[in-house]
Amino acid sequence: MTETVNPANNTTDALDSGTLDSGTLDSAIAVIGMSGRFPGAPDLDTYWQNLVGGVCSISDFTDDELLADGADPAEIGGRDYVPSKGYLADADRFDPALFGFNRTEAAVLDPQHRLLLQTAWAALEDAGHDPLAAPPRTGVYVGGGVTEHMLAAQTDPKLAAQIGALQVRILTDREFLAPWVSYRLGLDGPSLNVQTACSTSLTAVHLAVQALLMGDCDTALAGGVAVDTVRRRGYVHYQGGIFAPDGRCRPFDERSGGTVPGNGVGVVVLRRLSDALADGDPVRAVIRGSAVTNDGAARVGFTAPGVDQQTAAIVEAWTAAGLEPADAQYVEAHGTATELGDRIEASAATAAFKGALGTGAIGLGSVKANIGHLDAAAGVAGFIKTVLMLEHATLAPTAGAGRPHPELALDDSPFHVVDSARPWPRPERGPRRAGISSVGIGGTNVHVVLEQAPPSPTAPRSTSPEILLLSAHTEEALRTVAARLATALRAPDAPSLADTAHTLRFGRTPQPVRAYVLAADHAEAATRLTELAEGRAVSTPAGADELRTLGEAWLRDEHLPWPGQGRRTALPTYPFEGESFGALTLDTRRQEPASPAAEEAPESLGGDNLEHSIRALLAEALGLDPSHDPDMTYFAAGGDSLTAVHLVGTLRDEFDLDVPLTLFLEQLTLHEMARQIVAGRDSDDSLDALLSEFEAE
Repeated sequence: MTETVNPANNTTDALDSGTLDSGTLDSAIAVIGMSGRFPGAPDLDTYWQNLVGGVCSISDFTDDELLADGADPAEIGGRDYVPSKGYLADADRFDPALFGFNRTEAAVLDPQHRLLLQTAWAALEDAGHDPLAAPPRTGVYVGGGVTEHMLAAQTDPKLAAQIGALQVRILTDREFLAPWVSYRLGLDGPSLNVQTACSTSLTAVHLAVQALLMGDCDTALAGGVAVDTVRRRGYVHYQGGIFAPDGRCRPFDERSGGTVPGNGVGVVVLRRLSDALADGDPVRAVIRGSAVTNDGAARVGFTAPGVDQQTAAIVEAWTAAGLEPADAQYVEAHGTATELGDRIEASAATAAFKGALGTGAIGLGSVKANIGHLDAAAGVAGFIKTVLMLEHATLAPTAGAGRPHPELALDDSPFHVVDSARPWPRPERGPRRAGISSVGIGGTNVHVVLEQAPPSPTAPRSTSPEILLLSAHTEEALRTVAARLATALRAPDAPSLADTAHTLRFGRTPQPVRAYVLAADHAEAATRLTELAEGRAVSTPAGADELRTLGEAWLRDEHLPWPGQGRRTALPTYPFEGESFGALTLDTRRQEPASPAAEEAPESLGGDNLEHSIRALLAEALGLDPSHDPDMTYFAAGGDSLTAVHLVGTLRDEFDLDVPLTLFLEQLTLHEMARQIVAGRDSDDSLDALLSEFEAE
């Protein structure tokens, strides 16, 4: 069914607000959706509450916790071991069926890939778009860090023997972060991995902005992920190193002693502002300009930052925005709390913002004090923080901020460190604006200029009943969806019921477990959603027969002649409920039991024994348990072409059977497939020819 939206003169309203003129409208980029998971925050609502509350979410582990997660007793007992980290809880949980992976693939898939897929899904939902029916020409610009899981998987010969070395690499290497998102969500725009060390995710945002302005794509996902290990781990402090001796990151503070590592993931959805306003997208903030530079050789060492090109990145970004750096009221700094890094960043920013109106006129902060240094995800963590501050018109404090370090000379600079939550007043000229900086080892500097969103048109009041369509992968998830939506509709700033209904219809992927609720106002909707969440009978209003008929058609997965009009709005996103799939470690690689198919020599297998062993081989490669449905086809069981290539090779090497790759493309049950393999189905194609054909495709 074709979606209908009512732009309600969005572009005109935005221009009349005084925040944008027709020229800047063409060069501005809208942030229409966001999702992230950070230390102490499984969602962005919790993230904001932690930020505005000045909460430090860096965890301090006990010896028992570290030992239980496999830490070296000798290492954690050392004098210089610091048992602290920005720890990301449940980083190994994943719902493979939702993304089309079988259990074997899910266990091998790097935790970074798992988290990024889920976060990309949630970001599109936050933007009011169905994750599996995103707009055409949607690009992906993301990056990640090196992980212990990836290194362990790619050096494990048993794992390579089980599913194939190429499959292992594709499932674990950070090179395939962007392609997996594009493939599993069906996104056909550019798909680029970005790697600039600590500035990776903000560089990804910059590249996505440029791609939108150049017309390479019409929608873009941008961000980053960093999960070096899912286990509780501290670090060893070295005198003169970058890590803090006490497990706390204190940017620009007189007590600063270094940074603290952390894990996290963040994704934002971007569109050209003119398109977003015309299509009724929920605009959360506006990117006015961005720039990237590199220090080149103008620094004391490869890992050291440089002043001049950091200053240049800031000035170029504000110039691209058609603004002056003095137009900023806040700067989210890279802020690692290292002696050299903070001193150079303060010098570079002071030079760039020297035209600010008065000493200390611009607020300064760094989210690393709250969550640690998230490596490839550090920039997007600061970006999302700044969008949230603009939305709430509130400056969030840098956690634990004390007296500024005297050597930074901030008292004579345009900056003051934000040390407590405070209102962010609208300036006399123009809207609220902020800059975000990120710096990578290797010299890549990024700066992005953010501006508050133009005012949204007021939704017309309506007392007509609406139908809220709900679906999920399981009954439990459906109850959670209903409970979260009920809470959202009770909030003072809840979206209109018409926009809520419209977003649920067009901005969510229809899933097998379904329900619907009829209501004429927010209170009625929240009550009935709560009934559904609690497993009680859901009351229905009198009349509304047409909507009830529509709801019953929804339950039967029939065509829906959608009534009325609406706009996309931000609603609670899908409650992923996947189980723990763990992660591999270099010290204790997963010890796979010997394949039942390999326990006996091929010559000792015949008839039923051979067929049984081949069935076991298929089940092992597809991650099936013994009770799997014997009538499943290969692809229904989660098989793909790479696994098929691996199975063809294994059958040849271990059973001396030449099986054509085309057999796996046929609509055979797994048991029928095993029988045909035993029967030695003839084929003129050699394995080498099939492999060549597959690679050519």
